[in-house]
Amino acid sequence: MEGVACRLGEVHSRISAAAARAGRDPSSIHLIAVAKTATPTTLRAAWGAGQRDFGHNRVQALAHHHALLPPEARWHLIGPLQRNKARRALELADLIHTVAGEPLVARLERLLAEPEDRLRPPRPVLVQVNLTPEDGRAGCRREELEPLLERIRAGGRLEVRGLMTLAPAGAPAARLRRHFAGLRELAERAVQAGLLPERPELSMGMSDDFEIAVEEGATLVRVGRAIFPPAPALHDPPHPPPSPPPVPPPAP
Repeated sequence: MEGVACRLGEVHSRISAAAARAGRDPSSIHLIAVAKTATPTTLRAAWGAGQRDFGHNRVQALAHHHALLPPEARWHLIGPLQRNKARRALELADLIHTVAGEPLVARLERLLAEPEDRLRPPRPVLVQVNLTPEDGRAGCRREELEPLLERIRAGGRLEVRGLMTLAPAGAPAARLRRHFAGLRELAERAVQAGLLPERPELSMGMSDDFEIAVEEGATLVRVGRAIFPPAPALHDPPHPPPSPPPVPPPAP
């Protein structure tokens, strides 16, 4: 489908332009096509246009789309992960972006300690940080980040590749910029403390704000609507006309 290929091209062009404004190499930024509103046809069209990284908010939806693409596709879980879905997430997702607290860490570690996984290298994950606790979104708070990173490192089953955040919905550009810069600064401090790799991943920015995120250091941007527009709303079918009143029987 030309539409999907064109939209992918437009998003890549916008990423490149934002990278140029920030003096960054565009190849250091990876686009995750969020498939929440994708159909099987548009998903395959994105694959045919060269897209290789795909994301989903829910494990069940990820499982459905996972089967539609070749095994070379890289899948990202970008929504909250319930502990009872952790096993399936480990089976399907190449990178989980939303590790946010000790209970989930402990669950993932228990699963990765099972005999079939015990000798495998640590699984890569990102830690989700909530920089605006007042909005009630998931993620560890600023002050919880370094203790959580230390806890994960001590466990030895997970490898934290970087951090992820969700920006406040509908915020003005200046606030979005401060938000994304805040995650970058947290990552820089964690690198200095030896708790993140020298070049950590920063998963931030979505369809409405990914260019600002790129300017502030994003390495992974999660874009859905700009690639897979929501399908038109389905209207209810018209109501059938009322049935005519019954004809009274003829008089005797």
